Amino acid sequence: MANLKEVRDRISSIKSTMQITKAMKMVSAAKLRRAQQAIVQMRPYSIKQNEMLSNIVSNLSGDVDVEFAKERTENNVLIVVVTSNRGLCGAFNSFVCKEAVKLVEKYDAQRKAGNLSMMFVGKKGYDYFKNRYTDVNFLTDDMLLFNDLSFANTATVAQGLMNDFEGNKYDKIEVTYGEFRNAAVQYFKAEQFLPIQKVEAEEVEGEEKSEKALFIFEPSAEELLEHMVPSILKTQFHKYLLDTHASEHGARMTAMDKATENADDLLKELKIDYNKARQEAITREISEIVGGVAALEG
Repeated sequence: MANLKEVRDRISSIKSTMQITKAMKMVSAAKLRRAQQAIVQMRPYSIKQNEMLSNIVSNLSGDVDVEFAKERTENNVLIVVVTSNRGLCGAFNSFVCKEAVKLVEKYDAQRKAGNLSMMFVGKKGYDYFKNRYTDVNFLTDDMLLFNDLSFANTATVAQGLMNDFEGNKYDKIEVTYGEFRNAAVQYFKAEQFLPIQKVEAEEVEGEEKSEKALFIFEPSAEELLEHMVPSILKTQFHKYLLDTHASEHGARMTAMDKATENADDLLKELKIDYNKARQEAITREISEIVGGVAALEG
């Protein structure tokens, strides 16, 4: 059994760790409230916008066309990996990166041809992949985007992605991120950002395909879509970041809470060990005294 000084030092160290984990939990809880409010307020609006956009591009015909909905041969692919800048949030970043790994395996042909690129929003994604793939083009210019999550700032990045797609630099752009549900639950997803996915009419057994939603455009469809499509795509990209931001703080709060509980359990065990060691030391001293007295009397 360790001596008393070693046990005291371990107890002191664990108490200091508990103070840190408790403080980090409180900080994450405060940040989570703001991040959760932002994504909960925005998500219904973003989802409805995205559904409407997919339905509109599915019904276009004739001379009306949307550049961002054109499907092309997937020669050049970009994967946007949205993680956090900091760790200590459990396995959150690992799960996001695992979704990205699935996409890298999916586009293995593009990777071998040198036509697969990965863009990182958050440092942890880059740290995970920088030594894993030498044949992937890494883009790190927007890695610190979480330092300023204003819509104006994220919209600039989204516009850059749209420009790259429109200029045929990339034929497909996918995003991996953490979707926030609550403080204890996050879902890790990969979604196609560009080209815009179309809605297929549902076919019910024994019936004809159900009709897609029809829209009457005022002013013209071309003029309306020219302004509406980029705006909706910027909103969608902003949602990816807000979702991940809230998920990060939820995961960190949960991880720090669990770490505090584990430290408390370990502290209780060490206190028991300390009391046992102290009792043994006292018993040994008493035995030595008794033995010494007996020797003198003898």
